[in-house]
Order: sequence, then structure tokens, then C-alpha cells
Amino acid sequence: MNENLKTYKFVLSLAIVCALLLSLTNSNLKEKQKYNIEVDRQKNVLKCAGFDVASLSSEEIVENYNLSIVEKVLSLNGDEFDIKINDLNVLENKVTGQLNYYYENNEYLPLYIYENKGMIQNYILPISGKGLWSTLFGFVSLSNDFRLVKGITFFQHAETPGLGGEVDNPNFQNQFIDKKIFDKNNDFVSVKVVKPGMAKGDHQVDGLSGATITSNGLSNFLKEDLNRYRSFFKI
Repeated sequence: MNENLKTYKFVLSLAIVCALLLSLTNSNLKEKQKYNIEVDRQKNVLKCAGFDVASLSSEEIVENYNLSIVEKVLSLNGDEFDIKINDLNVLENKVTGQLNYYYENNEYLPLYIYENKGMIQNYILPISGKGLWSTLFGFVSLSNDFRLVKGITFFQHAETPGLGGEVDNPNFQNQFIDKKIFDKNNDFVSVKVVKPGMAKGDHQVDGLSGATITSNGLSNFLKEDLNRYRSFFKI
């Protein structure tokens, strides 16, 4: 009987120790995961602003981000609010894939500003929406007068490699650079992804071969997300 009791005590003690160790490990991993997610966000904002982030360490990404990027939170009317981007609650529209940002039941818009030597170079906006198989998440960069696209990146999606997955291809992304989102009459038109080989003018780029739905989806959610910032553009 005593031997059985000792065995039970040993097993119980071992279980308690293991549970404590697992709890501590889980807590440490969560902090590390949060840090990695934050660094990834900063890396993609920098990439969209034109930084070469491929060779940068996590510490260098954070350093460059803190030196170059200013975060703002806007109301839907384009007014600035003293709220941190990380304090916003993010909800994804399951139908459209669009991200909506809330703070105390009010909706806001995150904005990233790339500054160099005290001068605004680009405005970076988050974009997201449905492709064929997944929601695409990325950023688009605009010139300091809001008229030209200066960069576009995607950091998360599950589109088909070689087809819709070519949104990651630099050759596709580079087409957007210096495209105009306003026409001659200052009407907002965005940039449209059209059939491969059919792009013309200042407001179109060639789409992805065999990925019509992904291309159309990108056209739609890029226009929708840019349009949400119209009040801030003041054009």
C-alpha cells in the first residue's frame, strides 16, 4: 500500500512539474511569436516603401522601421487620432476578405508614413481581399501627393503557385510603379489588372496568365481599400 502511495505521489509530482514547464514554455513561445509577427509586419511595410529587406536581420528591420516609418491612425473622415495601430482590433470580412480596424466600437484606418530626412516620401496602406483560393494580404505605397503607386507587396496568401501565386513575382509588382490612381479630372480610378498583354495607359497593368479570378480580385480590393482613404487624400 505504501509503495503504491509513493508511486502515486511521484507520478503526481512529475505531472505538476511537466505542466509548469509546459506553461512556461508556452508563455515564452507566445512572446516570441508576437515579436516575430510584429517584425514581419514591419519588414513588409519597409519592403513596400522600397527598402531592400532581404539581407536585414530582425534587429536591423526594427531599427530601420523606427528610424523611417511613422504610424498614424485615421478616422473614416481622414482625421488623425492619437491611437496606436497595435491597439486596433482587426476583423476580417469573411465574404470580401477586407480587414476592418476598430477601437472602442469605432472604425479607423491604419496609415504608415515613410520619412527620409524629415521629408515624407511615401504613404503605405494595408490592402486585402479575396483571390481564387484565399485572402491576399499586402501593402500598397503611394507617392507623397497620393497620385502615384510607388510599390505593392503581398505577404500572405494561398493562391496557386505559378498562377495566382505570381502576385509575388517582382516583374508583376513592378508594373504598378508610377501608375496613376486619379485621372486627368482628379476622379479616383485606381489601377486595374487587365488581361495579359492588354494593359495600356496610366491606370492598367497586365494580369497573370491563367489567373483571371485572382487578377480580378486584386483589381477590386485594391480599388476598394484605396477608396477608403479618399478623405485623407484631399484631392
